[in-house]
Amino acid sequence: MSQSNLYKTAAYVTAFSVAEKFFGFAYRIILSRTLGSEGMGLYQTALSVFAMLATAAASGIPLTVSRLITKYRAKNNKNAQHSVITAALLCAVCFSVPVFCLLFFGHDLFDFLFTDSRCMSILLVLLPSLTFNSVYSVLRGAMWGNKKFLPYCIIDLAEELCMMGAGVLLVTQMTSVFDGARRVALAVVLSYLLSFALAAAYFFLKGGKLKNPRGQFRPLLSSALPLTGMRTSNAVVSTIISLLLPARLIAAGMSSAEAMSEIGTAMGMSMPVLSIPATLIGSLALVMVPELAENYYRGQHTRLRDNIEKALKLTVLITCLLIPPLFALGTDVGLILFGSEKSGEIIRNCCIILLPTGLSMITTSILNSLGYERKTFLIFFAGAAVTLLCVWFLPQVCGVYAVVIGMGGSACVTTVLNLRLIAKASKEKVRYIKYTLLATASMFPAALFAVLLRGTLAAVLPAIPAAILCGTIVLAAEVLFVLALGLARTGWLKVLARRS
Repeated sequence: MSQSNLYKTAAYVTAFSVAEKFFGFAYRIILSRTLGSEGMGLYQTALSVFAMLATAAASGIPLTVSRLITKYRAKNNKNAQHSVITAALLCAVCFSVPVFCLLFFGHDLFDFLFTDSRCMSILLVLLPSLTFNSVYSVLRGAMWGNKKFLPYCIIDLAEELCMMGAGVLLVTQMTSVFDGARRVALAVVLSYLLSFALAAAYFFLKGGKLKNPRGQFRPLLSSALPLTGMRTSNAVVSTIISLLLPARLIAAGMSSAEAMSEIGTAMGMSMPVLSIPATLIGSLALVMVPELAENYYRGQHTRLRDNIEKALKLTVLITCLLIPPLFALGTDVGLILFGSEKSGEIIRNCCIILLPTGLSMITTSILNSLGYERKTFLIFFAGAAVTLLCVWFLPQVCGVYAVVIGMGGSACVTTVLNLRLIAKASKEKVRYIKYTLLATASMFPAALFAVLLRGTLAAVLPAIPAAILCGTIVLAAEVLFVLALGLARTGWLKVLARRS
C-alpha cells in the first residue's frame, strides 16, 4: 500500500469509525437518561460477562486470520487463504455453541457470579448472539487480511444503527429499569444477527470459499490462542472488576443501589467519553496491522520502522490534542450529555490516562502484527495486576475512581514493556521519545488556555454554546500550535486530498 493510499484508507476508516461511535455515543446518552445510573449499572455488569465470553470465543482469530492471509497472499497461495478461514470458522463455532448451551440451560449453576440476580436474566438475553458475533469476527479478519476495509466499515456502521434503532424502540416500552436493561440486551442480539448476515452474504457473493482446513489449525491456533488468551484474560479481569468493584464499594460504606449507581456513572457514562481516542487509534491500528505484517514478512525493515514511528506519533498526537479540551470541559460534558456532575468530574480528573491507554493499545497491536502474541500475553498480566490491586485497596480512599486509576496504571506498565519489546523487535531504531516529550509538554499551555477560555465564555454564554465554542477554538488553536512546533505537517492533509 502506497503512502497516499495508506493515509486515505486510514482517513475513511476513521470517518466511518467516528460516525459509528457518534451514533453509539448518542445511543448511550439516550440509555443513560432512560435507564438511569442503576439500570446502566445492571446492563453494564451483565454486558461485561458477555464480553468476556465473546472475547474467549474469537477475539484472537480476526488478527491471526488477517496476518495469515497477508502471509499467504505474499506467497500467492489462494487455497491456503480459504483453508485458514474455514479452520477459523470451525474453531469459532466449536467454542461458542457449547458455551451458549452450558450457560443458557445451566445458568442456575452460575448465579453466584452476580451480587444482583437481575444481571443473570440480562445475560441470558445476550447469549444467543455469541455465535453470530464469533462467526462475524472470522469474516471480519478475512476482510482485514485482504485490505477490504470499506465493507467492514459499512457492516459495523449498520450494526450500530440497528442496535440504536431497535434499542430506542424497545426501551420506550419498558416498565422498569430492569425491564429496560433486558430490552437493551435484545437490541444487541438483533444487531449482531444483522452483522453476521451481511458479512456472510458479502463473503460468498465476492467469491469466498470454504476449503479443507487440514494443515491450518496448528498455525492458526499457535498464533490465535496466546492472543485470545491475552484478550480473554483482559475480559476476565474486566469481569472480575465488574463483580468485585460493587463488593468493595459496599465494603467502603455504600449500599448495593449506590454501588451500582456509581459503576453506571463511571463505566456507563464517563468511560465512553474517555474512550473517544480509542476510536481514532483503533482505526489507525486496523489499517496499519496488515501493512506492518506485510513489511515484516517481506523483510522491509526500513518501511517497518517508518510505519511503527507513524503509528506511535499519530497516537501521541491524537491523545495530546484531546486531553486539554476534556480537562477544561469535562464537567460541562457530563452535565450536558448525561445530566450528571459526577460523570463530568471523572472525565475532567481522569482524562490524562488517555495518553498511556492510547499508547498501550497501539503498541500491543504493533507487536501482535509482528507475531509477538505470547509476549504481549505475558505483559498483559503485569498491567492487570496493577488494576486489580487498585480495585481492591483504593475504594476505601477514592471510591469508584479506583477502577480508573487502575486502568491508567495498567496502561503505563503495559506501554513501557511494549516499547522495550518493540525496540528489540525492530531491526532499525524506532525514534519516538523526543516527539512524545514535546507533544506532552504542549498539553500544559493548551490546557491553561482552555481553562481560561472556558471561564470567560461561561460568563457570557449559556452552557451548551459556551462549551461548543470553547472546544472548537481550543482544538483549532492546538492544531496551529502543533503545526508551529513541527508535530504535524500540512502535507498530511494534501496527501489525503490527492487522488490515488
